[in-house]
Amino acid sequence: MGPALEVAEVFRRHGEAFRQVHAGHLGGVERRVMSAITACRTAALGGHVEQCDDCGATRIAYNSCRNRHCPKCQGLARAQWLAERQAELLPVQYFHVVFTVPAPAGEIAFQNKAVVYAILFRSAAETLATIAADPKHLGAQLGVTAVLHTWGQTLQHHPHVHCVVPGGGPSLDSTRWIACRPGFFLPVRVLSRLFRRLFLQGLENAFNAGKLGFFGNLAGLADPAAFISRLDQLRQIDWVVYAKPPFGGPKQVLAYLGRYTHRVAIANSRLISLSDGKVSFSWKDYRQNSKTKVMTLNAEEFIRRFLLHSLPDGFHRIRHYGFFTNGGRTDRLELCRQLLAAQNVATDREVAADLMVKRDVPVCPDCGGLMRRVGIVPRACERQEPFRCDTS
Repeated sequence: MGPALEVAEVFRRHGEAFRQVHAGHLGGVERRVMSAITACRTAALGGHVEQCDDCGATRIAYNSCRNRHCPKCQGLARAQWLAERQAELLPVQYFHVVFTVPAPAGEIAFQNKAVVYAILFRSAAETLATIAADPKHLGAQLGVTAVLHTWGQTLQHHPHVHCVVPGGGPSLDSTRWIACRPGFFLPVRVLSRLFRRLFLQGLENAFNAGKLGFFGNLAGLADPAAFISRLDQLRQIDWVVYAKPPFGGPKQVLAYLGRYTHRVAIANSRLISLSDGKVSFSWKDYRQNSKTKVMTLNAEEFIRRFLLHSLPDGFHRIRHYGFFTNGGRTDRLELCRQLLAAQNVATDREVAADLMVKRDVPVCPDCGGLMRRVGIVPRACERQEPFRCDTS
């Protein structure tokens, strides 16, 4: 049984009022996100009829919207992505490094999502590669899988990149594998300083190239002197780079990636109630030992915060760097395995496969038998007559 309350229901009840209030500055991406989530797995998108092989029970399964912001549409995409990643795992410890930008930089990022989020990705990846290549720290090439998240627990805009990195890599001349010290990856203070420098340099380059735009309370930053002043302020702030303890093994890496790679701003499971125009949801207060709390927002504010995290069309929120880069990845991973003297990587190859089975083979809710497709349900707008199940 699915969650009692869904983001889609909030949109259905309060989305039209939100559109009217914000009609002047609601973008096309945000409008499409709202429409897709509202229509997801409803008659509006059509679907198919399933029938149980054992008891003959039938049901209608409506199509998914497949929008990457939809809380209900990430399962299959996640499983497929994991199935591809599991073959690339190496028999080494993996680390999780998080790169976060301060709020004054986050404001600029929100008004220039495609440009600044790309700078965030590049700066994080280059920081890891540069420090890892330094013989004083590791002297090795790295592979990095980076995932962009733009939200905090209360749905405020909080852009940061999660990086999953093997604890070592080929030497700079590709003749041997160099592993980091057990339990320790790279010094976070060194990482944070270089990350700050690279990000601010990228921001300045984008400004000089005329790629940044400013409006509202940031309109003054269009003035070069004001923009340089903002950069100077950001240079005085300590930037946060956080390296978590290493994962227990390849299975834990897959489990982590499964949770993070296709996550959306808020899962339906966190929603508690929708009444009197207010939405209540659970959140974890990390400043109080991850204590679970409840936040209540007006539906309009909830929708506004959810839509803060809509990504530009075509923007890739999962990216690969180093020996995980798409071009030539197979050859580079083979080199890694040879250097590790491990031709057959020991991974739990059933994790992603199980996810795929759960999504691809529907089970009868009455008897547990196999449900098979026996008919098509056209989209609601396409129906010319009452639906009839044609099993011929």
